[in-house]
Amino acid sequence: MSFRSRAATVASLGTTQTLAWASSYYLPAMLAGPIARDVGVSVSTIFAAFSLALIVSAIIGPLAGRAIDQYGGRPVLIATNVIFAAGLGGLAWAEGPTSVFACWALIGVGMGAGLYEAAFATLVRLYGHESRASITGITLIAGFASTVGWPLSAWLETQVGWRGACMAWATLHLVVGVPLNFLLPRATRAVSYGDKSQRVRDADQATPSVPGPHRDRAFALLATVFAITWFISTAMAAHLPRLLQEAGATLTAAVAASALVGPAQVAARLLEFGLLRRVHPVLSAQLAALAHPLGAGVLAIAGAPFAAAFTVLHGAGNGILTIAKGTLPLVLFGPHAYGARQGLLMVPARIAQAFAPFLFGLFIDHWGLGALWVSAALGVAAFAALLWLSDGLALQLRVPRVKDRV
Repeated sequence: MSFRSRAATVASLGTTQTLAWASSYYLPAMLAGPIARDVGVSVSTIFAAFSLALIVSAIIGPLAGRAIDQYGGRPVLIATNVIFAAGLGGLAWAEGPTSVFACWALIGVGMGAGLYEAAFATLVRLYGHESRASITGITLIAGFASTVGWPLSAWLETQVGWRGACMAWATLHLVVGVPLNFLLPRATRAVSYGDKSQRVRDADQATPSVPGPHRDRAFALLATVFAITWFISTAMAAHLPRLLQEAGATLTAAVAASALVGPAQVAARLLEFGLLRRVHPVLSAQLAALAHPLGAGVLAIAGAPFAAAFTVLHGAGNGILTIAKGTLPLVLFGPHAYGARQGLLMVPARIAQAFAPFLFGLFIDHWGLGALWVSAALGVAAFAALLWLSDGLALQLRVPRVKDRV
């Protein structure tokens, strides 16, 4: 596969991932209030519908992963654009809570089959073990999803209302998402989950880090790490400005510091693409898992003057951990049945993500800034699980010279 062809694939996937994240995961932050007022429900009801979408995505993820293993990512991702368009278009016509919940459930189907896990599985289906740099590439582009999505949703709401904003996002899925995903390379051969002969061929090409007897334990540890880190990430996405105000920052300072998360994520992914790509992804994940607890400790002790330092550390760790969600399963278990395995690994993470805003909001209500010690302890637990993973398997925390390019 030529550099130009792979770069085009990464650019297409990065663009469609930006669209998918901006029009689903980042949508409620800007539109939940207007939707709630118009349909006559509370804002918390809209976020409950969003949580339903995340639970639906957890159920759909393994099925979508198997489909990508079998048929490649191209048809699956095209279908998700249509599903996103249908869900968002239906939401634009919603008149009450029942239709809002139904439309968010449909959007959840698109999320389960069309966000990062599906994009990672698409790359692994195309490039196998040589996918690490490509995975990093799409996260570099889609790392700006909130930077694009939040202002655009807010602007659309002021210009055409929230219903018009939903219709605009639905239209973008059809006129931008479908054509870009249609241009993705076709998968060359079908691979079923139980195809033992293909598993042998994959093992001949590159041996996974985890020997057979240890795979169940490694799978459980990795699922735990992903659940913890997605809980922290979603909790911070929902409550970061409020948390910084609990530390003593003004609203203006809290919003300004929160805006540093996106650039910090992208900067950390550039670091992973350059320096850290030469080490085993378990090691880079360990370093990233410590970033949030370190920043939390600084903020809890020093207070508002170090709000920016906390958000930069949190954003940097989250940026690298997003890549680890794609590269760790590939390195540890190999490319065979990657999509199905990725979908199963992310089920606990999606469920944790669904409850994170509600639970962490309760923590802040009861403990104020002390809620940060909960997320810090969870980050340390994720680091400990990664240590156990690497020590128990005696992994060599270095990979051979990387041959692939984006």
